[in-house]
Amino acid sequence: MQIYKVAVLGSGVMGSTIAAHLANAGIPSLLLDIVPSKLSAKEEAAGLTMEDRSVRNSVAQINKGKLLKMNPAPFLVPEFADRIEVGNLSDDLGRLSEVDWVIEVVVERLDIKLDLFKKIAAHVRPGTIVSSNTSGISLKSMVEDLPDSFTQYFLGTHFFNPPRYMKLLEIIPGPNTDPEVLSNLCEFGERVLGKGVIIAKDTPNFIANRIGVFGLAVTLQEMIRSGLTVDEVDALTGPVLGRPKSASFRTVDLVGLDTFIHTANTVAVGVPAEKENFTLPEFIQTMLKNGWLGDKTKQGFYKKSKGPNGKVVEVLDPQTMSYVPKKNVAFASLEKAKAAGSLTEKIRTLVSGQDAGAVFAWNVLKPVLLYAANIAKDIADDITGIDEGIRWGFNWEMGPFELWDALGVKATADRIISEGGTLPPLVEELLAEGYERFYQKTETGKIAYFNAGAYHQKAVSPYTFSLKQAHKNGKLISGNAGASLIDLGDGVACLEFHSPNNSIGADILNMIHNSLEEVEKNYLGLVIGNQGKNFCVGANLMQILLEAEEENWDELDFMVRQFQNGTMALKYAKKPVVSAPFGMTLGGGAEICLHSHAIQASSETYMGLVELGVGLIPGGGGTKEMAVRAMEGILPGIQVAPDYFFAKRFEAVAMAQVSTSAEKARQLGFLRDHDRYSMNLDHIIMDAKARVIDLARNFRPNLPTKVKMGGAGVRATLEVALYGMRQGNYISEYDMYLGKKLAYAMTGGDRPAGMLVDEQYLLDVEREAFMSLVGEAKTQDRIRHMLAKGKPLRN
Repeated sequence: MQIYKVAVLGSGVMGSTIAAHLANAGIPSLLLDIVPSKLSAKEEAAGLTMEDRSVRNSVAQINKGKLLKMNPAPFLVPEFADRIEVGNLSDDLGRLSEVDWVIEVVVERLDIKLDLFKKIAAHVRPGTIVSSNTSGISLKSMVEDLPDSFTQYFLGTHFFNPPRYMKLLEIIPGPNTDPEVLSNLCEFGERVLGKGVIIAKDTPNFIANRIGVFGLAVTLQEMIRSGLTVDEVDALTGPVLGRPKSASFRTVDLVGLDTFIHTANTVAVGVPAEKENFTLPEFIQTMLKNGWLGDKTKQGFYKKSKGPNGKVVEVLDPQTMSYVPKKNVAFASLEKAKAAGSLTEKIRTLVSGQDAGAVFAWNVLKPVLLYAANIAKDIADDITGIDEGIRWGFNWEMGPFELWDALGVKATADRIISEGGTLPPLVEELLAEGYERFYQKTETGKIAYFNAGAYHQKAVSPYTFSLKQAHKNGKLISGNAGASLIDLGDGVACLEFHSPNNSIGADILNMIHNSLEEVEKNYLGLVIGNQGKNFCVGANLMQILLEAEEENWDELDFMVRQFQNGTMALKYAKKPVVSAPFGMTLGGGAEICLHSHAIQASSETYMGLVELGVGLIPGGGGTKEMAVRAMEGILPGIQVAPDYFFAKRFEAVAMAQVSTSAEKARQLGFLRDHDRYSMNLDHIIMDAKARVIDLARNFRPNLPTKVKMGGAGVRATLEVALYGMRQGNYISEYDMYLGKKLAYAMTGGDRPAGMLVDEQYLLDVEREAFMSLVGEAKTQDRIRHMLAKGKPLRN
């Protein structure tokens, strides 16, 4: 299915951010909204009338403008806003014939939607997909009077907010949706938009919100019953229970209390039998009346303010409706659970305790387990969609059926019965068949799930690859404590980092050389990637500090040389090397990528050469490579002043700039024009593999080249900029000292402007500057501070 252009009808927060995410994926859109009822004061002053196009498009235009002020940013880079064209619903519905997909995101009123869909049906081309982003109105009711030629292309597409960052996309087939249309849009959502797609049934709140909001409502009710405080509840319902750090009430503050109330009311109205489950405590309505909606109104369950000693965080006391100081939470069961090993052990430890904290945790977890099992068949085709929906939509580490397994279905069922509870039919069915898990592994290591009395193999996307499963399947070629070489199939190998935080040490450097030797003999090429929390946070700072404190200068010099040798070996490898970065890709991790033949990044890649933050300069070839790239792309024989080109690359390193996306990494010079990124993080290993195979078809290794030096003139320009920043108090005296060291290394040391040198010369200058800095007391202070606090010291 080809979708080249989309129309988004409704430019509120949800509609405009969906358009922004489409822009991120390279899909231009037409963003339409209503014509305003009257002129604004500014428009009147400008002499405009209601017939002026700028007035008629102003609602959509204003909301598009708001996108550039949102935090977190909805665009990968602000320039992508140009991919959104604005219009209005009165003048531009005829342009729906230009698009391949129409997404309705207007107000949640059936009469308005009915009228709009009739108008849409009159303008779209045959075969145009039309979807609604509703979360509560029945799809069937929206299109009852429309022809089959329209309804077979109609379905629900429920994006989670904010669309750029939230993985979940619920797709809901309508009563007449063509199965091929459903299948194609699911693949488009996964492959192009980077979503985790689940198919939901047409019920109120669909899957994730139905269960997630139920869990929050239960938590509120249990907090009132138990007398626990807001901060105590969040301590008990956060990471120790496999949920985000924002836990329960920080999550509501982030989402917005009004949004939470609306979502709860949707089920209360749509499923009258469950109204009691979604009835919220009275103080919630008081918060709504007071405008205490969370982060967007600066106060909700939490309130932040500035005090004489810095930031003050206060917590709402529902009994008095006043804010009180946040306190340290202490439950014996909580501390014991935190000290447990795996997440399964943590959860079991917490809910098996006897104190008030443990009782609370069980009393909010048990209803969720029962509720999910009771409604599973009503809201989804199978349990996998429910677990994925909760994991992707609410960022839980385990969905409800995975939690049943973690706690033990039989043990949990016995406890519920002993407490006077009733088991859901689905749980009774599982136990009656003699099974005690909702999921089990097949003989080949695949995941199977329980459904209709038997286990069925879970479908796996052809675009994903599990390195963890590859280890179990005997695909390990070689490895050590820090890295492994894995056979991806089709003649491609993958160098996987798995050191603590994927930091680069001797183990990884050794595996770089070993891997290249193996690949050059037996494989088409190499992917460098992993499936940890982040791609790589850089070199092993602790090791560097220990060697510096012991004044083991020769050992440090050897380490830096080894790193440089490793990155240069990648650059000049005889087979293609493709790095697949994602998440934090800092320092040495960025240097690995810079020396690869190509990069296949995740769109959410936060890359930077951040060494100046710890008092160093990039020492693994990063300084050299940014100098090389400064003049890249200038045609031979063209005379240009090099100052600007060096300044942009110098600024990225000197200011320790970290990209906010893969596209921003391109703007900073870390990605080149031929480098690519994948919208779906789960796809980057296979996409990188495909890139290796593509490069291998006609691969020629890099040949050593000479690099033109910037010289003293460019260095003077850079130092003038540093001086201005120092005078403006933007940088410290030591920052300026570090900047001058970086400028010296990037512009070629004592070599004159325009002189051609080989890369090894630049590496030697880089290494000498690195070694001179690592012995400085202020640099060592910066390293210690980073290791202790996790943030830079500006001394």
